[in-house]
Amino acid sequence: MLLSGKAAAERVRGTQTIVGQMGWVFTRPSLTALEVLWRWVFGAPLLVACYVEVQKIFTLLPPESTGLSDFDITNPWMSAVKVAVAWDMYRPHVVEVMRRFGPLAALAWIVLSGIGRNLVLRRMERGLPFRPLAMIVLQTVWLAVLMLTGWAWWISINWAAATHIGNGSEPDLVGYATWAIFLSLGFFSLWAMVSWWVAIAPMLLLLEGRSVMGSLWQSLKLGKAFTNKLMEINMVMGIVKLCLVVLAMVFSAVMLPFASQIGASTLHEEWLVVSVFYFVASDFFHVARLKGFIEFWHVFREPAQPANP
Repeated sequence: MLLSGKAAAERVRGTQTIVGQMGWVFTRPSLTALEVLWRWVFGAPLLVACYVEVQKIFTLLPPESTGLSDFDITNPWMSAVKVAVAWDMYRPHVVEVMRRFGPLAALAWIVLSGIGRNLVLRRMERGLPFRPLAMIVLQTVWLAVLMLTGWAWWISINWAAATHIGNGSEPDLVGYATWAIFLSLGFFSLWAMVSWWVAIAPMLLLLEGRSVMGSLWQSLKLGKAFTNKLMEINMVMGIVKLCLVVLAMVFSAVMLPFASQIGASTLHEEWLVVSVFYFVASDFFHVARLKGFIEFWHVFREPAQPANP
């Protein structure tokens, strides 16, 4: 293990062990490969389906007819207005696609993620059972918590827009942007602070032989020391994901000044490479987070006797 002793672990911050956990995962590339595999078994068909639907929408409403072709990045206010007008035109079509594909995509994700996460944990920790049905139920709970958080964020952003832009007076773009950034960071922090509860439950299910409800209930009674470590790791890994997004945006813009010389096809190839890098790196850090959770479970929970399912 990367830690030794419960007393020592309580004095060590969760972030101090992350480098060791990342190194452990890096030396076992099959774990990241398995994580990438199950995610792309779901993600690749979804991206293809989204691409097809987007092309259909653009056939009905070409960008020229919605004003997006005149988008000017040097004029943020006019660009924001054009985006808002275009979104009002595209929204009914997007909502219709989401109604048709949303439930199917959610079902596919919870099934594949339940099976895939079980396989990753079994490869990471030898001797764990294969309980795909229970894992699928727990992934359903995780998705429900995520959707609830996303819905609350969307409602708050709509409030900011209604009070700063759509209130009948002169639009306050600075005020809206301030609230949008504040609310987005706030809900990001909220998700990091609450999602550990549904993230640790599958491990309690497999490591302690608990039932679905038992693992969810026990994840709320892990003790302050263990809970603090889980929250800290979750928050740090969330910040790492934000850094990856910023890094990917920077890499994607490297060749933009030379677009007229290299052509659009080269830009598309660059964006493809950057996208692959982002997704693989993101999956790597997902596995590192799982390793961190398991290491602290060994310290704080392993001596406990397994509960009856």
